[in-house]
Amino acid sequence: MSDATHLYAIALGSNRRHVRHGRPAGVVEAAIARLDAEYELFDASPIVLNKAVGGAGRDFANAVALVESPLAPRMMLSGLKALERRFGRRMGKRWGPRVLDLDLVAWDGPPFRSRCLTIPHPRLRERDFVVGPMAAIAPGWRVIGGLTPRHLASRLGKRRRVG
Repeated sequence: MSDATHLYAIALGSNRRHVRHGRPAGVVEAAIARLDAEYELFDASPIVLNKAVGGAGRDFANAVALVESPLAPRMMLSGLKALERRFGRRMGKRWGPRVLDLDLVAWDGPPFRSRCLTIPHPRLRERDFVVGPMAAIAPGWRVIGGLTPRHLASRLGKRRRVG
């Protein structure tokens, strides 16, 4: 671990009630507070409600948080997975319902690839439930080559109108 601080974009999602935090929006709000306590919260988007994708069932509450941390990407991912478990996340069906889902979608370093992590997130440009909230708080951040969340949101909007 170096002394350098990195900026990470973390996508948050929930579509299951939590015994303590209530509805999915409450879960996302509580998770943002935990990110602030464990890392240094730089900013967080508004929480938005979205239709579930794949076999996830119930609708999702989503947001994006920007946090600063000296952790390298793999260690950051480990910390996020531990936070998911503390919120009651259990491994199960892919695309299934979940109390809390945290994904590293971008960082201020170069593209990163390991066996269990790729940054920027490989499907970032397809996910309006991530791109929209990210564009609300970091519209000009160059996350994929020269593309910004503002560019990605515009492309997604055009694709929806045409398709």
